[in-house]
Amino acid sequence: MRDLLKSFKTEINPTPEQITKINKTIGTCRYLYNFYLSYNLKRYEQGEKFMSGKSFSVWLNNEYLPTHPEHSWIKEVSSKAAKHAVECGCTAFTRFFKHQSGFPKFKKKDISDVKMYFVKNNPKDCYCERHRINIPTLGWVRLKEKGYLPTTKDGWRIRSGAVSKKAGRYYVSVLMDIPDLQVKSKEDQTEGIGIDLGLKEFAVLSNGKIYKNINKTSRIKKLERQLRRAQRCLSRKYENLKKMKKGESAQRANIQKQKLRVQKLHQKINQIRTDYINQTIAAIVKTKPSHITIEDLNVKGMMKNRHLSKAVASEKFYEFREKLMTKCHEEGIELRVVSRWYPSSRKCHSCGCIRKDLKLSDRIYRCSCGYVEDRDRNAALNLKDAETYEIA
Repeated sequence: MRDLLKSFKTEINPTPEQITKINKTIGTCRYLYNFYLSYNLKRYEQGEKFMSGKSFSVWLNNEYLPTHPEHSWIKEVSSKAAKHAVECGCTAFTRFFKHQSGFPKFKKKDISDVKMYFVKNNPKDCYCERHRINIPTLGWVRLKEKGYLPTTKDGWRIRSGAVSKKAGRYYVSVLMDIPDLQVKSKEDQTEGIGIDLGLKEFAVLSNGKIYKNINKTSRIKKLERQLRRAQRCLSRKYENLKKMKKGESAQRANIQKQKLRVQKLHQKINQIRTDYINQTIAAIVKTKPSHITIEDLNVKGMMKNRHLSKAVASEKFYEFREKLMTKCHEEGIELRVVSRWYPSSRKCHSCGCIRKDLKLSDRIYRCSCGYVEDRDRNAALNLKDAETYEIA
């Protein structure tokens, strides 16, 4: 059986010396990514051919750095991290050439997500224990959440990873290799479940279970009010900076403090939503259904509605689907994905007729055969019994 790969992400507690090295590496990776983009743009303007990431690394080390000693600080960070930053730029260009994404954008300081990549070079690297992890060029780094990462003694092997910074906090994400995969038993599985995702309620299950929309709770609404105030305060500080002629250094320091407050509020709201998704998936999988059926939602099309785009984005439907798929694979549960054109809401679960005049405001489904049911519950029941689907 092929080895299973699984990723983990947790917060770390680095020392001041390690923080300095992490920040320096992330800054260098951002510089090399932007340098690679600008260099290829310059070659394009001059009518020269595109330079791949591997060729750029060779040119940088053998031609550019020897003649530009003022950029020798590039050599002070991990070569693996620097090379990976260039390869990320090459991948961005490749996706653009294949019409899979837009034109690559330059990375901005403290805004773009730039990570410190590391890879396992020898058996002593990337060794994980219960309370700490050994990262190349950093050494032993303490974990804030003890026991979350599987240890190397239990047979888990780290292939690669990355250290990132967000809202003043540092995280490590690792890709681990699990050689022995135990297949879950299917003897104690229950009947299948259909899940209808929506905005009024986050998820309505065919078994009658309803998971509320976390964004309508008082906790999220309170944090969003605080976020709006913090963003207005940050905007005013930028406006005052343009008018001021003296005391710019003090004002810029206050701007950085306020920016950090805004980032922390964003992160707190995001973590609450992610934790709610994890709890919902764990509760659904805990019932051990024989299969789970969901609908292939057109999230991109839903985001074009300016009245619903913010609500759709905050629900994080894509993250829910990806995590549910991973959990189903681990537990041996079949995940079925129904086409987005399947009339789950318009179809009567009792007689099978389709109501073409059903409106979005109709929250109760009423059929001519006498069948009456909640609109979302009816859709979940139709998804559970759907005969045409794809296995995710």
